[in-house]
Amino acid sequence: MTVGTSPIRKDAVAKVTGKARYTDDFTMPGMLHAAYVRSTIAHGTVSRIDTSAARSMDGVEAVFTFEDVPDTLFATAGHPHSLDPDHVDVADRLLLTKHVRYHGDEVAIVVASSKLAAKEAARAVVVEYDELPVCVDAASALADEAPSIHADGNVIKSHEFIAGGDLNTAVDGADAVISGQYHTPVVQHCHMENHIAYAYMDDFEHIVVVTSTQIPHICRRVVGQALDMPWGNVRVIKPYIGGGFGNKQDVVLEPMVAFLTTRLDGRPIKLELDREECMTSTRTRHSAILDCRAAADEDGTLKAVDVAMTSNTGAYASHGHSIPSAGGAKSCNLYPRSVIRFSALTHYSNIPAAGAMRAYGSPQVIFGLECALEDIARKIGMDSVDFRIKNVARKMDINPLSNKPIRSAGIVECLEKGRELIQWDEKKRRFANQEGPVRRGLGVACFSYGSGTYPVCVEIAGCRLILNQDGSVHMQVGATEIGQGSDTAFAQMAADTLGISYDKVHVVTTQDTDVSPFDTGAYASRQTYVVAPAVKKAALELKTSVLEYVREMTGKETASLDIVDNNVVAANQPDCVIASLADVAIDAYYHKQRGGQLTADVSHKTRTNAPSFGCTFVDLEVDVPMCKIHIHQIFNVHDAGQIIHPLLAEGQVHGGMGMAVGMALFEELLVNPDNGRVLNNNLLDYKIPTFVDIPDLGCSFVETMEPTAAYGNKSLGEPPIISPGPAIRNAILDATGVAVNRMPMSPKVLFTHFHDAGLL
Repeated sequence: MTVGTSPIRKDAVAKVTGKARYTDDFTMPGMLHAAYVRSTIAHGTVSRIDTSAARSMDGVEAVFTFEDVPDTLFATAGHPHSLDPDHVDVADRLLLTKHVRYHGDEVAIVVASSKLAAKEAARAVVVEYDELPVCVDAASALADEAPSIHADGNVIKSHEFIAGGDLNTAVDGADAVISGQYHTPVVQHCHMENHIAYAYMDDFEHIVVVTSTQIPHICRRVVGQALDMPWGNVRVIKPYIGGGFGNKQDVVLEPMVAFLTTRLDGRPIKLELDREECMTSTRTRHSAILDCRAAADEDGTLKAVDVAMTSNTGAYASHGHSIPSAGGAKSCNLYPRSVIRFSALTHYSNIPAAGAMRAYGSPQVIFGLECALEDIARKIGMDSVDFRIKNVARKMDINPLSNKPIRSAGIVECLEKGRELIQWDEKKRRFANQEGPVRRGLGVACFSYGSGTYPVCVEIAGCRLILNQDGSVHMQVGATEIGQGSDTAFAQMAADTLGISYDKVHVVTTQDTDVSPFDTGAYASRQTYVVAPAVKKAALELKTSVLEYVREMTGKETASLDIVDNNVVAANQPDCVIASLADVAIDAYYHKQRGGQLTADVSHKTRTNAPSFGCTFVDLEVDVPMCKIHIHQIFNVHDAGQIIHPLLAEGQVHGGMGMAVGMALFEELLVNPDNGRVLNNNLLDYKIPTFVDIPDLGCSFVETMEPTAAYGNKSLGEPPIISPGPAIRNAILDATGVAVNRMPMSPKVLFTHFHDAGLL
């Protein structure tokens, strides 16, 4: 059995030797290159555009402006197509625009023989604007006098739900109530590989798009919608991908390169963004304002939580209101026995468009929620860990929003394990009543998350298995490997279910929408949970086909046979080999009278969504005069069900924790409030944490068995980023008595808070 062990990743050798081929490694004869002409203002309309100088430059093949593209609004969000009108994404994009809505909006594009020539020609395009007032935040965008950024105004959507009882009764009857406002910043994904795509036509009607995307099948549909053409006329190919973290869960470049190739006789056109463009002209994480209340009794019973979220989606909707909706819904599993109210509003503004980013709204919601719960625990004088243990989910608690039972929940055990790992009780006594410039503090925060998007979106996955002549198996899945290790996990599952060794499973890592089984892509921490049933069903189907063929070969009954260690054996007698799988395959392929290629092709829709849980514990030091944080220890403890590949799981946790530390202490995309210009759209001025800044990262797992999962597993890819931020905030509060209710908790933010509290 390989599930639960850590075999070498399927893509490890290709990546470390440099043999893995990414989108930019491919070229074609006659490849042309494109570069955008971007607006130099954040809000206004184009009054004049002159492309004559650009058109006359050497190497320039064409220049297109907003006047040349289809007048078809389309949505870019990487969601499955919805048959429910209430869940259709907002269509507010054009390929190029006359009405610019953020600094860097696309007004024209140049195609030339080289990337350098295209960029030089783009700089030669002259654009004049009629400027409009700039709105960068909720206060300005929602003001009565605010200009309309889109035709329907600046509010995309709002909603509210109350679950678990009457909120006013719960609050009024509680012994203690606290309220606070919490802020989270605009941050960037900073994935290693920039956005890149190229397109060509392989016949009169068929467009081929090669792209670094998390969502090839969704991308195909969006390109078809943007160009108003049949989806089947679009083919999307995804090679190796160098990270995405949600930024590539948006269709950013693909409609444009598809359009360009149709206008240039099907010639191959490549469009690659530089880092500065990626920072501002792709997607970011939504900044949020969270107004929170929490009510509890003196015995520590949490009576109610009330979260109101204002989410800034920037210039275009992208994933829009889905972000706060998902963040609020997924938090309902965490404290299911309390009354919960969650309300949210999403608005436009004249800053870079926000979209999907790792954990999809939960880091924002959980920051407000777990800070508020820390504050209420302190108000009633209860230990932070004890308070959470008393109130977090137990197995078979009922989710108050969905009314579905929680079938596995290891969050209590996670808290107990984290408490032991960080030596919470002993350090609490040691750190009590501190004074002086340097102080230590402990913090804790919890999270819950989903395993996919059902029932909001369809959850469909496909798997194809083919028995090769040598007894190995080729696997094709529509699920997208973007560096998280999904190909490896699926190979482990298939190997164990089939009864063959892990090395005998060859995974086709490139998705091709003309060939690959349908799957919606890599997002929502869905793949190991949603794709696993398809893998298991396909493996069982192929195994049955093999055994039935052996019955045809040998006359032995299928029920008396099994596959163990690459051999067909007598059932319950693994040493009694009937035939090797390779011999069976050779016979099936080449016997003149019987057999044929043995395959299995399965599509599966998942209609459950298992919550995962976990927590973060932090031991940190605050240098008050220097306004500096040093993390001594940080642990994430996760209930992700059964762990498929422990080493990959640990890597996922470490990666998420590193990103979370960055969001908590360093990262913020800064925007000039007067003109909407981003001030730090590069990796020099945008401060992601380096090796020096990241502490030793500790992680542990509490393995539960999730009964709705094919292999007992639950989500893990996104959850590690959710709870470190509030845990760090709570540790700073523990050390200093100062509640820093804003991320990032950078030196400038700490200075303001410490000064206002009288510590400086």
